[in-house]
Amino acid sequence: MNQPIQSSDSRAAIKPVAPSSLLLKAAVAHTATYFIAGMLAVWLLDYRELFAHPPYSTFMRPMEDPMMRIAPLLQPVRGVLFGLALLPFCGVISAKKHGWALIWLLLFVIGILCPFGPAPGSIEGLLYTQVALLDQLRGLPEVMLQSFLLSWTLFHWVWSPGRKWVGRALVTLMILMYASMILGLLVTPSPKP
Repeated sequence: MNQPIQSSDSRAAIKPVAPSSLLLKAAVAHTATYFIAGMLAVWLLDYRELFAHPPYSTFMRPMEDPMMRIAPLLQPVRGVLFGLALLPFCGVISAKKHGWALIWLLLFVIGILCPFGPAPGSIEGLLYTQVALLDQLRGLPEVMLQSFLLSWTLFHWVWSPGRKWVGRALVTLMILMYASMILGLLVTPSPKP
C-alpha cells in the first residue's frame, strides 16, 4: 500500500508519492484550508445571522450549537477521504505543471456543482429545492475558496519539491487552529437547553 505512485511522465517520475504521504498531507491541507475559508465566511458572510433565519435555519445548526465547535476537529477524516479519491489520479495530476487546476476542477464539478444530493448552490439544489436563487448562492464563495485553497496547497506540498514552506505553513496553521479550538471548548461554557 505504501508503494510510490508514479507516472511515466518525467515530471511525475521526479517526485513519486507514497499513498500514506498523500493521505496525511490531504488531511492536513483540507483541515487548514477548511479553517481559513470557514473563518472568513463566518466573518464576511455573517453566518451567525444567516443561519438564524430561513431557509438556512431549517437545516443548518446555529453557530452556538456545540456540534459547530466540534465539527472542525473532525475535518482530518474528510481530508483523508479526499486523498483516497485523488490516489488513482496521482499520475495525471503530477504530470501537469498546473495539476492543482485538475484537482480544483474535480472538486468544483463533483463536490460543488454536481453532488448527488440537492445541496444549496448545486445544480440539483437549484432544480429541486424551494430555496431562492440568492440564498442558494450565498455559501458558494466559501466552498469555492476552500476547494481552490485545498487544490493549490495540496498540489504544491505534494508535487512541488521547492515549496516546502507550504507544508510548514499548513502544519503550523493546523496546530494553532486545534489549540485555539480546544481552548475555546474548554473555556466557553456550553449553552443551556
